[in-house]
Parts: sequence; C-alpha cells; structure tokens
Amino acid sequence: MQTIRVLAISGSLRAASINTAMLTAAAAVAPAGIDVVPFAHLGEFPLFNPDTEYPLPPPVQAFREQLNAADAVLIASPEYAHGVTGVIKNALDWVVGCEAFVHKPTAVLNASPRAVHADAALKETLSVMSADLVPEASVTLRVLGSGLDALGIARHSVLAATLRDALDALRQYVLDRRHEMNHLVD
Repeated sequence: MQTIRVLAISGSLRAASINTAMLTAAAAVAPAGIDVVPFAHLGEFPLFNPDTEYPLPPPVQAFREQLNAADAVLIASPEYAHGVTGVIKNALDWVVGCEAFVHKPTAVLNASPRAVHADAALKETLSVMSADLVPEASVTLRVLGSGLDALGIARHSVLAATLRDALDALRQYVLDRRHEMNHLVD
C-alpha cells in the first residue's frame, strides 16, 4: 500500500484550539496508508513583507520545504469576524509567490457549521493559489461547543468516521492523480 504524507496546518495558535484538536484527531484516526504530519510553527512567522522575502526566515523556509514534500495538505482554521485568522492568512501570504500549493491536493476542515465565511474565504484563497481543493475531503465537523479535545474527537464515532472518510477521499485523490500522471508519461 502506498503511503501518502499529509501536512496538517492549524490556523489557530491557541493551546486549546479545537482546530488543532481536529488535526490531532485526524492523525490519530488516519487509516493505513496515510501519515498526517502537523506543522506547528506558524506562530514563529514574521509578518509577511515582500522586502524581507529573500532570504526566507527559517520557519518560513521549513514550511515551504514541508509543503513541497507533502503529497497533500489538510487545513483547519477558525473564523474571526467573518474571516480567516491572521495566522493562516500570513502563512499563505508567505507561500503565494512560490508554487508550493500549485496542484497540491488540499482539504479544509471546518469546526462549526456557522463558520461559513472563513471556510469560503480560505477555499477562495487556496483556489487562487491553484491548490487542488478536494471537496469530498473538505468537511465540516460539529466540534464547536462540544467540549471535546483531540482524544474526545478521535473517540467520537461520528466525528472519527467523518475524519477517516475525509482522509480516505484525500488519499484516493492523490493516488488517482499519480495514476493519471504515470499514464501521461507512458
């Protein structure tokens, strides 16, 4: 079985973030063949400034390298004032000028059915960056207000099954794309 590497990115810096908890739970319940690897250094990024883009700050360089090495990306970010967090926006600004997201299979997790604005804005930004958004892997989980942490999410039968299904869809997308690319080369 081919294993795919999924880079997990949380748009929240809170220690008790439900978005980070969803990503941690996703790693815990990931089916065989899927390795979910968190990137936990967004808080170390300076504010994006094109004048300081070269040389890249070390945490940004590590982010770009991990994005390039990943087969897919999984993002969970809260909604603040009907928008994405400054943390995730800043991270995306740092990579908008490179090709790390171009045709990168990407899924977005949403922790609340009410958080439609940030979910749509994040997907729009990723679309403009030419990420391959995988709708079957981009899901909304009813986590906000549940009191569940990562372990609780992983143990919740419905939430865990939803995460597994989303990861399976992301893996299948990656494998299908590899298969298509191999046929183009033949």
